[in-house]
Amino acid sequence: MIFPLMVGALAIGITLLYASVLDLRDRRVPVLTWYPMLAVAVPMAVLAYAGLLSQDWMLALRYLSLSLVFSVIFYLFALMRLFGGADAYALIFIAICVPLFPLRPLLGYPPLGFLPFSVLTNAVILNLVTPLGIALHNLRRGHRAPFPYPFFGFPVPGDDIQRTFGFVMEEFEEAPEGLRRRFIPIRTALARMVRGEGRIYTRDLREHPDRYRKELALYRRAGQVWISYGVPFIVPITAGFVTALALGDILYAVMRLAAGA
Repeated sequence: MIFPLMVGALAIGITLLYASVLDLRDRRVPVLTWYPMLAVAVPMAVLAYAGLLSQDWMLALRYLSLSLVFSVIFYLFALMRLFGGADAYALIFIAICVPLFPLRPLLGYPPLGFLPFSVLTNAVILNLVTPLGIALHNLRRGHRAPFPYPFFGFPVPGDDIQRTFGFVMEEFEEAPEGLRRRFIPIRTALARMVRGEGRIYTRDLREHPDRYRKELALYRRAGQVWISYGVPFIVPITAGFVTALALGDILYAVMRLAAGA
């Protein structure tokens, strides 16, 4: 059972690294990216489950159930646009192909022993570093904005905004006194994200300049425009996967440390 899980984990790890490069470069991970990995990892998962069934069929059933529930949840999250498609695919494929830890991690097994959950919690914890890094970048460059915007974005030249990646954080309108601008309220931005409408993505500015001719003119007049920039979540998922395999569940380790265990 250990060998199939290790082979599956290696195939997934290599694919996640490649997918991270694609997402950072193009903000897209084609579906074809996952096919070679699935061709290797799915048969290995079948072998692993076969070995587990021969040892403890109740345990095998538990992990199958956890994998199914986990996969359905993240499929629904992707439908509701709470997760990117590539992010959901990555977590679902991990749940299907490597539900257990192939080897004992350095920090020990977490109580549940379900690898995908540890990958997710590690990814979330590691992703918390991103806002701090953005805030330090703004502080070093002297970029000022109301809290909490400096933790989620930074200004870019208005005439160069089409070459960046991110969502526009400001709204602009013509006024008798000149150009009026304001930051989009966080609650409004979240509501628009859930609805999948109303947010201006810089890629759309690049791919459909005629549709956004008015906005582009306003951005050029503004000089600088704040955009939200988030590291694609596939990157912390990849880091969460590697750290889960090597170290274990970071959250569980922190909780044990806090409890003095």
